[in-house]
Amino acid sequence: MMRRLIVNADDFGLAPQVSAGILTAHRHGIVSSTTALVTVAIDDDSVGALRDSGLGVGLHVNLTLGRPLSGGRSLVDADGRFVRDARHAASRADGRDVEREVSAQIERFVVWMRRKPTHLDTHHHVGLLAPVTDVVLDAARRLGVPVRSQDESARARARSAGLRTPDHFFGESGPGPYWSLARTLAHLKTLPLGVSEFMAHPGWFDDELAYSRYGRQRETEMVGLGTPAARAAVESLGIRLCHFGVL
Repeated sequence: MMRRLIVNADDFGLAPQVSAGILTAHRHGIVSSTTALVTVAIDDDSVGALRDSGLGVGLHVNLTLGRPLSGGRSLVDADGRFVRDARHAASRADGRDVEREVSAQIERFVVWMRRKPTHLDTHHHVGLLAPVTDVVLDAARRLGVPVRSQDESARARARSAGLRTPDHFFGESGPGPYWSLARTLAHLKTLPLGVSEFMAHPGWFDDELAYSRYGRQRETEMVGLGTPAARAAVESLGIRLCHFGVL
């Protein structure tokens, strides 16, 4: 068994400099996959660049940022916006509204990318919570695509549903930047056999990210994942970069 690695950059479309950073981290570093937010406004040039990038592109199912595509009443606050806290959002969500919204996001993805997503994952990990979990797994099964598994419990649910998913997961987005170059190199050296996912959030900081608790940290991840040093380490260690679409 060999060591394969998916380095997935979440949040394509969150802000122009996040999208630009993800593409740069793919060209110069080890980012091999991304997941797109389709509930935000993305300019045609960015969509075209993503389509032609060679990245694996999945759908970052979103129920916690901005406004829904479907207008489900249980998904929004009094201003018609998603509830930002994932646990609160899931606890008040009607499963039928979640189904309609996930379907609408998949449809928009296909229109934008002209193909189905390589996989599904969720913004703020809302897919770990009921009733969202079953909706996302059902959608992935209908599409025939893999899903992210953040832990053994999520991995067991996915595989019980007949879905493909990586064997290992690494990554976090807390107060401090996660994928520094030192941490990236350390994880690469000890990468287990099988398929691993590094969940990542690279990007360039700008005023549009000023609201985010994980804004400036993205620039550290640009160095940790988006530079030739990381790529050289992957090559020297014999690790094969891939994306969810080849699972």
